[in-house]
Amino acid sequence: MELFITSFAQVPDPRASNARHDLVEILFIAFVAVLCGAKSCVEMADFGRAKATFFEKVLGLAHGIPSHDTFSTVFRMLDPKAFEAAFRAFMAAFGASLAKRSDGCEVVAIDGKALRRAYEAGKAHAPKLMVSAFAAEMRMTLSCLAAKDGDEVAAALELLGLVDLAGKIVTADALHCHRGMADGVVARGGDYCLALKGNQESLRSDADACFLTIKKTHPTAETTERGHGRTEIRRAAVVGAGDLGDYHQFPGLKAFGRIERIRRLPGKTAREVRLFALSRAVSPAELLRVVRAHWAIENALHWELDVVVAEDAARNRRDHGPQNLAVLRRLALNVARADQTKGSLAGKLRQAGWNDDFLFKLLAQTR
Repeated sequence: MELFITSFAQVPDPRASNARHDLVEILFIAFVAVLCGAKSCVEMADFGRAKATFFEKVLGLAHGIPSHDTFSTVFRMLDPKAFEAAFRAFMAAFGASLAKRSDGCEVVAIDGKALRRAYEAGKAHAPKLMVSAFAAEMRMTLSCLAAKDGDEVAAALELLGLVDLAGKIVTADALHCHRGMADGVVARGGDYCLALKGNQESLRSDADACFLTIKKTHPTAETTERGHGRTEIRRAAVVGAGDLGDYHQFPGLKAFGRIERIRRLPGKTAREVRLFALSRAVSPAELLRVVRAHWAIENALHWELDVVVAEDAARNRRDHGPQNLAVLRRLALNVARADQTKGSLAGKLRQAGWNDDFLFKLLAQTR
């Protein structure tokens, strides 16, 4: 709790000077409510009243539990950049304490996710979009920003300046395979592994040509997985890019990676080949690991946001509410995921709501 208060006390209060409820107390109640499964501002207020005895032990609550209108107004008015900066400050300290028991966060995956119901009337075709930087090994969000006017590329470039990339490998899909992203990662001391597709047609064509020249004895790596009635084989190879980085003016380009995926189902076999632009000539086995780690942002973040905390169903759509609440959800998932108790993430959120001792255990991680 101390870490939360220290980090979020720096967020400016956008309300009038005569506001009754303390801002950090409002944010803390909202955070704990989401940590226990609350999915809206109404549920935050309901949770606060149901757990009033719990909150009275740790907060002043000079004017009791805020109403749902207060929660809604605060999240609509809060400066999203200041709120996200507090989130990053929290994660910098929180993540440092967790790094001791993990393999680090070598792979930082970047990807966008639509807030599917967070749209203004008549604009269902243009929901708000959040772009996250996700530590694949720790399975935690390091930073996240709203994409202005849906521009995921610009938001991803801004994210690069907010996260420590030194010694990390940044992964992203083909949308982000461009000179600006490559330059931004290298300038921050990181390496990149960027999916290479048709939006870089000339570079991809030259990458294909590089692999046509390799011999049968060229180093490769292979993994095989079986389950659910299917067999999936992945074969990887890496080749040097020579002077193609200079030719294509693609900053830091040192190698290309190639992964062939063969999926066998009863009576059907599918084959797919993917190419990657690399700023470091990693081994084929490392390429397989890094590319597999990238998908944690889909399986361990986007999927959990929709299934566990129902982000796609959230109807907060006015002002800064959608992006501020999106940050709060990611904070709650980070704290819940840090717990080493066996069980699903959804089960831990339910347990926190039912059992004050377990809730205190989760919050004790934030000291």
